[in-house]
Amino acid sequence: MPVHDQIAELLSRPPTGDGAPTLAAVEETLTEGYAQALALEAERWRLERSLGDVAREAHNGDAVEVAKKLAGLSERLTTATGELARLRALLARLHDRARQLRGTHGSAQGSPPSALAEQARG
Repeated sequence: MPVHDQIAELLSRPPTGDGAPTLAAVEETLTEGYAQALALEAERWRLERSLGDVAREAHNGDAVEVAKKLAGLSERLTTATGELARLRALLARLHDRARQLRGTHGSAQGSPPSALAEQARG
């Protein structure tokens, strides 16, 4: 299942209680999503570099052929940029969900000792 779909599925589930995703599932999907975002960023860099290369060599080639190459590269760059923006928005929402889950799966975890002592007394 594509990472976009995995994220959407996790976000469609309740944040807590029955049916809520596990923290492990959310964190694993975040990792996959971040890897995909890095791959999309790398693709954007390659496309930008290719656009520059074609533009620099434009004077050596057929104008129609150069225009076709530039249009194709530009379209691919626009697509990759859109995919990256959508993925980043989903990742931000899933990151917030992970923070919520961390808060419910061990509210004492990471608390300073004085807070733990007060919880034990309370």
